[in-house]
Amino acid sequence: MHFTQRLSQVVPSVTLEITAKAKKMREEGVDVCSFTAGEPDFPTPPHIVQAAKQALDDGKTRYGPAAGEPALRAAIAAKLRRDNQLPYEAQNILVTNGGKQSLFNLMLALIEQGDEVIIPAPYWLSYPEMVRLAEGAPVIVPTTAQADYKVTPEQLRQAITPKTKLFVLNSPSNPTGAVYSPEEIRALAEVVIERDIWVVSDEIYEKILYDGAQHLSIGAASPQAFAKTIISNGFAKSYSMTGWRVGYLAGSPELIKACANIQGHSTSNVCTFAQYGALAALEGSQDCVTEMVAAFAQRRRVMAEGINQIPGLSCPTPFGAFYVFVDVSKTGLTSLQFSDALLERQQVAVIPGIAFGDDQCIRLSYATDLETIKTGLARLGAFVSSL
Repeated sequence: MHFTQRLSQVVPSVTLEITAKAKKMREEGVDVCSFTAGEPDFPTPPHIVQAAKQALDDGKTRYGPAAGEPALRAAIAAKLRRDNQLPYEAQNILVTNGGKQSLFNLMLALIEQGDEVIIPAPYWLSYPEMVRLAEGAPVIVPTTAQADYKVTPEQLRQAITPKTKLFVLNSPSNPTGAVYSPEEIRALAEVVIERDIWVVSDEIYEKILYDGAQHLSIGAASPQAFAKTIISNGFAKSYSMTGWRVGYLAGSPELIKACANIQGHSTSNVCTFAQYGALAALEGSQDCVTEMVAAFAQRRRVMAEGINQIPGLSCPTPFGAFYVFVDVSKTGLTSLQFSDALLERQQVAVIPGIAFGDDQCIRLSYATDLETIKTGLARLGAFVSSL
């Protein structure tokens, strides 16, 4: 069977391959310590689950508006005004099947053949593939551990060409856990305004912050920045709702209408009763978020300290999300070689950094229990010592 040229440019997900291999080993009875998960290991908070159950009992099982339930769109806009100082209204919101669809809709609506999209590396692995599927050209800008894996205003400025349409910003970051300070965000906003490009800010981890780190939406930097900003977010990470598939896009009414049109011809509305769970997440108690972040903070300390005590390995301290990005270059192995050998010899599953645009590193998630973290670190240390 012949497939389209656009599909030939898309790289299969390395994360899914490694996760599937680790899962198969577990099914065969092997004791695997997995640090691959890109999702919280906590159950969805009870009040959110109860709201979805109530919606089912109330018959909220029909088709709904492609752009989302009006009450949820209004609640998301209110959240963005209250928490992020972004003056959105319900008409500025599109409810999507997870944060991923919000970005995919955006790329299809905004990017044309030959348009360039600037993506700092390390990046979430789907960004470049979405750009390619939209027939655009991803422009990868490498960052370093010394800069905490954050792109500088000068790097951004130098990467912009007459073909640049969009800049992808992710803070807190997957895979590095890096968080841009408000001052750094404002400096990047100045470049966006100066060069008149769009910026999409992926803020899916915005509530998972440590050590007093502050999250500033780039659109809140100034009215001029707001005019060039698009927000992608969702409920998966902050409320442990990964399987619910509820995300959202915020932007101009014209953009939202265009993306809703795309969604109307692809998936149509997000699962109706799941949207009522998302509504409860926004309007209910936020104690569940605070408790989850406190647990992550403890695991983060154990994970980061343990890694930096292993000779030959190093990682910056993450200030957000639930990942550490570990430099393994001193071992002489590529990220894929390191990850494969670690799984085979010590039964520890990690994600090779090549999936995120950096073949010198691996990503470990600490969205797992402390006992697994401690056992996995011991195995990791033994593996490195054996090289």
